[in-house]
Amino acid sequence: MQIFRTKSVEQTLAETEEEGHSLKRNLGWWDLAVMGVAVAVGAGIFSVGAQAAAFHAGPAVIISFIIAGIVCGAAVMCYAEFASVMPVAGSAYTFTYATLGEIFAWIIGWDLILEMLMAGSVISKFWGVYLNDFLRLMGVNFNTNIMIGSFHLDIAPIVIVAFFTTLLVLGTKIGARVDGAMTVLKIAVVLFVVIVGFFYVKASNYTPFIPPAEPSADVANATTVHGTLGQPLFQWLTHMSPTIYGVPGIISGAALVFFAFIGFDVVATASEETRNPKRNVPLGIGVGMALIIVMYVLVAIVTTGMVSYKQLASVESPSLATAFELVGADWAAKIISFGICLGLATVVMVLLLGLTRVVFAMSRDGLLPRALSTTGKHGTPARLQIVVGVVVAVIAACFNIDVLSDMVNIGTLSAFTLVALAIPIMRKRRPDLKRSFRMPGNPWIPLLVALANFYLMLNLTVLTWVRFLIWLVVGFIIYFAYGYKHARVGTGELDDEVVKYEKQRQLKAQRAKQAGSVGLGNDASVTKVEAGKD
Repeated sequence: MQIFRTKSVEQTLAETEEEGHSLKRNLGWWDLAVMGVAVAVGAGIFSVGAQAAAFHAGPAVIISFIIAGIVCGAAVMCYAEFASVMPVAGSAYTFTYATLGEIFAWIIGWDLILEMLMAGSVISKFWGVYLNDFLRLMGVNFNTNIMIGSFHLDIAPIVIVAFFTTLLVLGTKIGARVDGAMTVLKIAVVLFVVIVGFFYVKASNYTPFIPPAEPSADVANATTVHGTLGQPLFQWLTHMSPTIYGVPGIISGAALVFFAFIGFDVVATASEETRNPKRNVPLGIGVGMALIIVMYVLVAIVTTGMVSYKQLASVESPSLATAFELVGADWAAKIISFGICLGLATVVMVLLLGLTRVVFAMSRDGLLPRALSTTGKHGTPARLQIVVGVVVAVIAACFNIDVLSDMVNIGTLSAFTLVALAIPIMRKRRPDLKRSFRMPGNPWIPLLVALANFYLMLNLTVLTWVRFLIWLVVGFIIYFAYGYKHARVGTGELDDEVVKYEKQRQLKAQRAKQAGSVGLGNDASVTKVEAGKD
């Protein structure tokens, strides 16, 4: 069937040289590592761990973070292998197109758009909320929310999205430098808060480390969606009564805190803008992943050690700030609020970049209108970046989108699952490709990684799965109405691009060889002249 047609590695690489549709390479491995830390260390480090401890795993949330980190780290190694072979924009979408076929690539691309659009909008919205909290704590009488008649408008998301959209239009490197500076500062805030928090830790709060399972209905704030829709899908399928804590709580906690590790599929979308990508992409992803696992585990240890998980569960939306308030350290709320504002700001930038690059890749392939993938004088898809910025800002400023945040997790996990499955397929189809990084344990470890990601998906709520399926149906309608007919793999246009690409590569090799010969000749002439002078 034509919906399973694949795009070859040669066709994929040829697209990166297409005039007017190529990106500028100016990022190093440290830029990618910082980018991963920037998107993963946001408000989540201050809130997700506390919520997972309160309503899922208790002190064993530490294990939840380790499980999520291992699963994500293994998936990241799959990304690293693909990025070393195909350093191209699009991340999981591009990798899937070359292995599993067009229909699966469309599904993943559509999932990534959902993930990053919702994440960008939610984070922009929350940035405004925490900005207002910070201003209130500092005694500044100002609020970013405006009422126009009965219409509510929050201008804060518009401001932060406009700022980073402008930076990204001017160049990815400029945005990465600003993002890097802010990321270093917020990491310093996190470390400061963790160090201070250790002085309030009590060993008794870690007992019991794995609390006995109990019905979720017995904990008032355990879920905002009650009944079947608020139950993890796995519990619903196996007819288990809804519970929290215990071993199932550790797993559902891992599914929740997986949100903390979503940054790396975004990092892979920047492969096409990275210098020496076969070395720098795996290195940048690995360093960033290690930093994040360490920071999240430290925060989990501090949060659950400062106060009992039962105390956290008595609060509707517990966070690291809640723990400090419960031990009487209200002063820390100001520092944490400042750290959250910094953290959310950097996340917004990376999500805007990632969303734009996924749409860019799908557009360049013809699955979405080709005009969206046109690049400007700065080597960035300026028009697309502006369109994406406007959409994210409007959604964040005008709509209440808190309930859609779980969609971020299911979009990421589905992408990770298919990328892991694609590793053994690509190894078998193209053993000739040079890989500067190889995922160890093929095919069994990639298959285990795929199963682990899918199992975490099953521990998300039934409501999340319902929304996810509706999004997929809408995506299939768009694909069969437009994408399938206009895909460049089917029209044969990419074959022409491969011919051009090969000619350009041969021409560059000849010029380099000629330049080397001329250089040697000049060196010889200089030597003779200098010898004459002597």
